Amino acid sequence: MPKISPDLLSVLRCPVTGSTLVQEGEELVSTAVGQSGETLRYAIEDGIPLLLPPELVSAANSAPSDQHDGGPGAAVTGNAAPAASE
Repeated sequence: MPKISPDLLSVLRCPVTGSTLVQEGEELVSTAVGQSGETLRYAIEDGIPLLLPPELVSAANSAPSDQHDGGPGAAVTGNAAPAASE
């Protein structure tokens, strides 16, 4: 189980309640309950906290891959030289 550093945890906040988060296993848990009284939990994948509000998790998981960073509409950076004309 990857442990989130205390320094990072000190600045992270629940995106729904604005409260601090504590790590419980593979999740970060809000220290305040949501509007419906539930405890809000956020997954940690590959050491990265996924701080999406619950209503956006299913939308993010079902979005086509070309809608994520790096898809066809992503900005290209760099100093590519223009193609030479013949």
